[in-house]
Amino acid sequence: MKRPNIKDLKNKAVEIRKDILTMLAAAGSGHTGGSLSIVEILIALYYYKLRHNPKDPQWPDRDRFILSKGHAAPALYAVLSELGYFPKEELLTLRKYGSRLQGHPQKGLPGIEISSGSLGQGLSIANGIALAARMDSLPTRVYCLMGDGETNEGQVWEAAMTAAHYKLDNLCAMIDFNKLQIDGFCCDVKNMEPMNKKWEAFGWNTIEVNGHELPELMRALDKAGKTKGRPTVIICCTTKGKGVSFIENKAEWHGIAPKKEELERALKELSEGIC
Repeated sequence: MKRPNIKDLKNKAVEIRKDILTMLAAAGSGHTGGSLSIVEILIALYYYKLRHNPKDPQWPDRDRFILSKGHAAPALYAVLSELGYFPKEELLTLRKYGSRLQGHPQKGLPGIEISSGSLGQGLSIANGIALAARMDSLPTRVYCLMGDGETNEGQVWEAAMTAAHYKLDNLCAMIDFNKLQIDGFCCDVKNMEPMNKKWEAFGWNTIEVNGHELPELMRALDKAGKTKGRPTVIICCTTKGKGVSFIENKAEWHGIAPKKEELERALKELSEGIC
């Protein structure tokens, strides 16, 4: 695929972060830190690698994206609305009664493949989709984005063994490795490092990148697509709350939304490129 203009995508990342913060502030609740940390990951997927069609969300040959860390739904909603899957005005209905934009992705909204948010389950679902695509001889590739804290779940490692056993080379897992979870630093809650060595030991092709550098993400996705005989995991080193100085690397921003004054300050920082 033709590489998009990196400068344009960086500008888009700023606008998407603004949308995330604005919708969270309007909702008065939600998950700020982990939504801001995955923006470039989603942009690399949706604007470069994924085969998808906003005009035909159920296109049979499309690639599938599973947001296993479903609490970061605001980031996915912002990207999908930007691409035209649904009207952008709908973002301000986040978490409202009757809205299609719930706190976690809900099937029925265009662009959403599964209802997710129960952590640890996404990779198992991705395995099933990837295996079914192989059996049906579909060109589909499956991408599953997990949180690093999520890898505390034993089901993740059962799924990792299964994917390697079945040599699911049409599967790419991605980890938002921001080193924080709701209760603090991951290494203090349940240390999963060295993350790369664990996945290698489970039989995966393992790539580690700066998760905010689009060219690195694009190269990693290209390598994943060329890998045969085993699944690939891309460990994306990110900053929780990326882009806003008073939110970055703060565990307390895992599950709270900005108030009016905080929103104004955050939008100003993003416009001025402070972080």
